[in-house]
Amino acid sequence: MSDEILPIADDFRNIRGSFRVLGFIDIGTQASLVRLSNGKYVFLDSYTLQDDVKSEVLQLTENGRAVEAIINLHPFHTLHCANMHRDFPHARLYGTERHAERMPDLPWEALRTEHAELHDKYSQDFDFSVPRGVQLVTSNEHVHFSSVLAYHRSSKTIHVDDTLMFMRFPLRRVSFHPTLTQALEKRGGAAADFRAWATELAETWRDAENLCAAHTSALTADRMGSRSLHERILTALNLVSRKLDAHERKYG
Repeated sequence: MSDEILPIADDFRNIRGSFRVLGFIDIGTQASLVRLSNGKYVFLDSYTLQDDVKSEVLQLTENGRAVEAIINLHPFHTLHCANMHRDFPHARLYGTERHAERMPDLPWEALRTEHAELHDKYSQDFDFSVPRGVQLVTSNEHVHFSSVLAYHRSSKTIHVDDTLMFMRFPLRRVSFHPTLTQALEKRGGAAADFRAWATELAETWRDAENLCAAHTSALTADRMGSRSLHERILTALNLVSRKLDAHERKYG
């Protein structure tokens, strides 16, 4: 998989990159470059930019000087953080609590990506959402379900890592990450909290037209077809209803 930039909108570019598991299976990864209403830029997530992609980003951002911040949204996506900071050293570096714990030598801002104060700081351009009923960071290093989701209102684009996925083949379907069962908090009400969060997400962000998802693919407005993203998210919730029902029977 070669790196590329998808021009989702004039102010939103999704960078599709490479991420190999087992040494040879490339499941891909992403970062997004977003121009704010103040004219500055932020990255959503980190990726080591190379060759033509890097040249284009530098040209757009005044050789990187216009990049205001790097906002890392997934606590387990840490591979490229140091390189991103190296390439854009003047950008404020935001991450989850796990980012700061795993890489204490990087100059992380005190505000964490999951903090409401950070969401307020960028509320002129973004809405953020932290899933409820699931652990943001699980003790199982292989459970990567939860992340902070970002909705860029101007471009009507949701940027999400793992929590929501879009599989082009074979079903062209939006779905929740398969580790939902392991991520659900082991307490009464967790499944209900997740259902309420997912429904609220679909309704609050019902105007969204693009979904940029890590490891799978981007679902853009021109590929959406007759089913809206709002409808697709609700369908994804329905597809996990049995898992949520089973959790409720066990924990309440």
